[in-house]
Amino acid sequence: MKKILIGAMALSLFAASAASADPDDHGGNREHPGWGQDRGGQHNWRRGERVGYGDWRGARAIDYRRYHLRHPPRGYEWRESNGSYILVAIPTGIIASAILSQGR
Repeated sequence: MKKILIGAMALSLFAASAASADPDDHGGNREHPGWGQDRGGQHNWRRGERVGYGDWRGARAIDYRRYHLRHPPRGYEWRESNGSYILVAIPTGIIASAILSQGR
């Protein structure tokens, strides 16, 4: 009986701590360390900059073959943001390449 009671208490403590955490809280970029500050959709991206995680999520994932871009290395992804194609390192948000779309 004591084991059941102790288990129930431990479970309730765990559930209470999990419920108090805000899964949508991106303050300070805690979930994505190393990513830069969000700059909004009008920013002109350059190689070496860090993309903010919100900007990354707002950029459209593209098929590099369709736009005649080079194959992304492992851990990188092409996105389209504000008329530019950006090749970004997923773990860090650092831009390896930025190409202005010819449609602009």
